[in-house]
Amino acid sequence: MDHATRPLQQAQGLRAAPDRHFGEVIRRKRLAKGLGLRRFAQLVGVSPTYVSQVEQGNVDPPTAERVERMAQLLDEPADALIALAGRMPQDLPAIIRSQPLELAAFLREARGLTRAQLREFVEQAKRLSAENRRPES
Repeated sequence: MDHATRPLQQAQGLRAAPDRHFGEVIRRKRLAKGLGLRRFAQLVGVSPTYVSQVEQGNVDPPTAERVERMAQLLDEPADALIALAGRMPQDLPAIIRSQPLELAAFLREARGLTRAQLREFVEQAKRLSAENRRPES
């Protein structure tokens, strides 16, 4: 599996059980990584009590920034965990504001695409973006 498709396939695994809430997924992933509650909380920058409450579903999921840190610690794609938490990745509002008409139209059209088609589009977008970054000869 190449570097570009790994996050998308990992994210599919997170979506596989829609009845799981964010906290259950975090707990399962944390335990699989061998991270204790106290150590994980310390690395995230929150209290162990807070992490416990999140894992039990007793409080709302943390901010996108904290979820991103959790994703790093758990070797999971940040966008997938942020979406599972019901949050918005921090960079997306600015990206959407940069070209609102085109991106809104694209998102509406993309709504009907399959996962395979979306992955194909992401790869094409990466190629185009790389071409735009190349210095002109």
